[in-house]
Amino acid sequence: MSDFPGVGDTLPDLALTAPDGSAVRPADFAGRKLVLFFYPKDDTPGCTTENKDFSELAERFAAADTALLGVSKDPPKKHEKFIAKHGLAAPLASDAEAGGLSDALGIWTEKSMYGRTYMGMERTTYLVAADGTIARVWNKVKVKGHAEEVLAAAEAL
Repeated sequence: MSDFPGVGDTLPDLALTAPDGSAVRPADFAGRKLVLFFYPKDDTPGCTTENKDFSELAERFAAADTALLGVSKDPPKKHEKFIAKHGLAAPLASDAEAGGLSDALGIWTEKSMYGRTYMGMERTTYLVAADGTIARVWNKVKVKGHAEEVLAAAEAL
């Protein structure tokens, strides 16, 4: 049993940083559904595919009264370049501060690759209901088909 928020809990309202430097918080989306997709790093193959997939479905998410927000630890300026390079429609935010939202959710975690351990973002998606409670969580996301699965869940909510 973890001490991190899960389905049925209220999503912590911790500020993230938009590419323009302004603060964006989960509460800014109150009254509509929100998909928060956390990914490790801008401009890496899986993360680029995931962002493009959500961007391609952005209008359908909007039609389902669901906001999108992609989150990584990358700085706002890097997000700006990533958005411009790939023509992304899904907004991005930076969670670079220690003790931020990804820490509060327990998804900024120790990972290991090739025998070395490091801190990294666990690819995780949260579907948040219009009342701010977590409706669904996808942990250790596999990118292929993920955005479509999240859209179907948002439409059904």
